Order: sequence, then C-alpha cells, then structure tokens
Amino acid sequence: MSKTLLRALSSAAVLAVTATSAFAVECIAPANPGGGWDFTCRQVGKIMYDIGQVADPVQVTNLAGAGGGLAFSTVVNERNSDPDLMVAASSATTTRLAQNAFGGATADQVRFVGAIGADPGVIVVAADSPYQSLGELVDAIKADPGSVAFAGGSAVGGFDHLKPLQVLKAAGFDDITKVRYIGVDGGADAITQTVGGFTQAMTGDMSEIVGFIPTGDIRVLAVMTDERVPGFEDIPTAKEQGFDVRAVNWRGMYVPKDISDARFQEWAGMLQAVADSAEWQQAMADNGLAPFTLVGDEFQAWVDGVVAETEALSREIGVIQ
Repeated sequence: MSKTLLRALSSAAVLAVTATSAFAVECIAPANPGGGWDFTCRQVGKIMYDIGQVADPVQVTNLAGAGGGLAFSTVVNERNSDPDLMVAASSATTTRLAQNAFGGATADQVRFVGAIGADPGVIVVAADSPYQSLGELVDAIKADPGSVAFAGGSAVGGFDHLKPLQVLKAAGFDDITKVRYIGVDGGADAITQTVGGFTQAMTGDMSEIVGFIPTGDIRVLAVMTDERVPGFEDIPTAKEQGFDVRAVNWRGMYVPKDISDARFQEWAGMLQAVADSAEWQQAMADNGLAPFTLVGDEFQAWVDGVVAETEALSREIGVIQ
C-alpha cells in the first residue's frame, strides 16, 4: 500500500472517529474490536483511569487497515506531536516494520514506550517424539536440517517462523535457509500437524497450546521467556537450556515521535503503574498473558534490537531483499 493511499485513508478515518472533548487521552487500536490490539487499548486505558493515572476516561479508537499500517501512517503523518495519543502495538508491529510491510515506514518514525505483558513463544513436539529437550531437537537439525519440519500459524517469514530460527542462530547454526517451516492456519492446526506426525515440531505461542497440555498429546520443549511462566513452572525456558533467546508476542504501546522527552517518560511511568497494579495482574491471568514489563528507554532500546535482528533474519531467508 502506497504512502499516498495510506495518508488518504488515514485522513478519512480520523474524520470519522474524531475524539470528543470529554476524553483527554486517546488510544488507537489498529484493528477492529475484539482482537489483541483492541484488548490492549481497552484494558490498559480502563486501568489507567481506574488507578488514577489519567483524570478522564481513555477514548479507544479502532483504526483498522493494512495490518496496522493505517494507524501507523495516521500517527506519523497527521499526529506526530500529539502528547495525549498512544497506539497499541505487539510483536506483529515490529515484524512488519522490519519487513517493510508498511510501504516504506520505519520503526524510528515513532517511539516505543512500553510492553506490559506477553504471550510467550514456545517450541512443542508430540508426546511420542524422540526429542526430550530443546537441545536434542537443535542437535538433530544441525546434523540433518531436512529431518525436522516446523509447523506454525504465521506465514513464511512471520513471527512463528522466526522463533526457531532465533534459537538455531543462538546455537551457532547459520544456514537457516535449510530449516523447514510450514505455515498453516493458526496454532491449533500447527499442533494437529505435529501430533499427527506430518511435522516434527510446532512453533507458536503459549495461549495456543494451553488447551492441549492436559490431553497429554504434546511435550513443550521450551518457553522463550527469561523466567518460567507462572502456572506452567514445569516448562523450562530456552535460556536455561543454553539458548539465549527471548521471543514473546508482547503487548504494549508506541507514541508519536515528536512529543517531548518529559512526556515520553510520563507515558513510561503510567504504563509501569498499570503493570504494577492488581487490576493488570488479574487481566493477565484472565487472558493467558505472562508478565513482561519493559518501559521507557529500556524498551525502546530492546525494540531497536528486535527490529534489526528481524530484518537480518528476514533477509537471510529471502522475505525481503
């Protein structure tokens, strides 16, 4: 989608959803109601108001289009100095920016202010798989890359595809173009492919597999967080198995680039307050999210690294030139 078309669409959409004066702060959800970005805006906005971080209720504006590109274009071209605007974001946002999916837009055109929860990445095999640990699976791929195929719910080059590649890179395996990946229609299909023996492993998110754990059909080799996930303490992290990889579908926010540094730090403080609240702890528990809090400059630096790594991996596998 061209910049011109995105700009035209964003102008029309903004006219259709102009905020009223009753709301001092606005959160744009770059999708229709009901999805992850909408959840982030509504939950974070509500809690900000409930715990007194904002004086008035937060307005949520749904601005779907171009997989998040319309909202991004709106901020960059129309509202790049708005101090009272935040936009819901996730790993999909940075992946698309790294792969130039927003028509030439780049991650440095906004400021990423914080992540306060995440859906952890996982590597899963069937219960009867010969691989008992992540290390055994990695060794098998290094010995014979064609012997293991991963199923995942994203397309080739998407976040699910990149997760095992990050692990293999961390293991010193550089010929990642030989790693087999099959994109299917969602995590449930990816598990079905693996349990059925059509693929040897599944790559996805914790929320996609929790319903399958009690059945005994799968073995979770690793969760890609710094620490084990509360409620699933028997699942080891990739990190503790010797693979220094953090791969989480984080939930957070970006804000316009041209706001002041002081306002950026205020936003960081507000998100930290939400992350620390009992209300957010309950929201995470109710929606299968794990703790993952990075705010302010620390989060921006982490995002910069993720974008660079995603871009490099995407070039290696031929998703971008």
